[in-house]
Amino acid sequence: MATQRKNSPLARDTMAYVLAGGRGSRLMELTDIRAKPAVPFGGKSRIIDFALSNAMNSGIRRIGVATQYKAHSLIRHLQRGWNFFRTERNESFDILPASQRVSEDQWYAGTADAVFQNLDIIDDYKPKYMVILAGDHIYKMDYEIMLQDHVDSGADVTIGVLEVPRMEAVGFGVMHVDEKDRIINFIEKPKDPPGIPGNPDMALASMGIYVFETQYLFKLLKEDAATPGSSRDFGKDIIPKIVKGGKAVAHRFTKSCVRAETEKEAYWRDVGTIDAYWEANLDLCEAVPGLDLYDREWPVWTHSEVSPPAKFVHDLEGRRGSAIASLVSGGCIVSGGLIRRTMLFTGCRVNSYSSLEEAVVLPHVHVGRNARLYKVVIDRGVNIPEGLIVGEDPILDGKRFRRTESGICLITQPMIDRIANE
Repeated sequence: MATQRKNSPLARDTMAYVLAGGRGSRLMELTDIRAKPAVPFGGKSRIIDFALSNAMNSGIRRIGVATQYKAHSLIRHLQRGWNFFRTERNESFDILPASQRVSEDQWYAGTADAVFQNLDIIDDYKPKYMVILAGDHIYKMDYEIMLQDHVDSGADVTIGVLEVPRMEAVGFGVMHVDEKDRIINFIEKPKDPPGIPGNPDMALASMGIYVFETQYLFKLLKEDAATPGSSRDFGKDIIPKIVKGGKAVAHRFTKSCVRAETEKEAYWRDVGTIDAYWEANLDLCEAVPGLDLYDREWPVWTHSEVSPPAKFVHDLEGRRGSAIASLVSGGCIVSGGLIRRTMLFTGCRVNSYSSLEEAVVLPHVHVGRNARLYKVVIDRGVNIPEGLIVGEDPILDGKRFRRTESGICLITQPMIDRIANE
């Protein structure tokens, strides 16, 4: 087993293991061709880049990413954007697709199994600690602080938790803790979540972040794999077992959340629905957003396409390329159109007399002339036809597109093609 070097950060002896195999079905057609962690976010990144950047910025130099559902675009992104780790610096970056390594008929059966099936690969690196991460949340966090908490408390597992209003915790795994944040019960999606001691109106919700000593985790996973009927899942099997027979401690996100001077709250978002995804992207268009992507002290690493600068052309009344309270990525051309509180990803074109308001527009979308689009999410590569109007007729929008109860319309190319055939 590796030993902790004197005066070196705990992160140097840690491997981050990112669970990125889920579909994210609540994102509807956005995950028809890609896994949720591969969904674009923030103008030029992917959702998974936030967990990976946190690990990188925390000083962790050994990272594994377990993939499964429709992983091609995710793997391609990781190969292009995260290929700078060097073995001669004791760094590693492993992409670990489900590959029937245990048996010929077994893919990853659950989150715990996605780690168990790669124990030999992990063991080759001899990390002393493991940080298990979900690959589908938006936040900035220093895992070194959580690692230090884990060591100081002598816990068998340390679990990252969010403080949320108690009745908003019904969709999470909830930690019932004592006055010292030791977890005395773990309840999955409770109807009546337990409050925090001294603050009964709030509850502690799991972030899906776990810290273990590696050899202890190996022991648990091997026992779980030999247990008939186990669902091979951290939240359903591994964590409840530790809570019952070991020492599980909650680590509050506010202790290790990374915030620039302008960031007032501990920002964490699960962008698992169309509404949440739309809202989190447009949050970034605010004059002082809750999440600062311009923070040079904690950059979000990603693969950036080589692209020219954004361009705004024409200066005629009614035909003036302009953007208000918006983020516009490289390679975009706003040609005589208007965008307002809109996120344009790389390589989009908005043509004359068109307007977009409160729109999240994924890469390489082409918006035809005279289109009016309001409260939309447009998937990658869609060609919006001339004169299309979305956001003014709820009944028609609901027939043509995926429209949420709050009025957000998801637009994909197959939906546009069906309109052309009407």
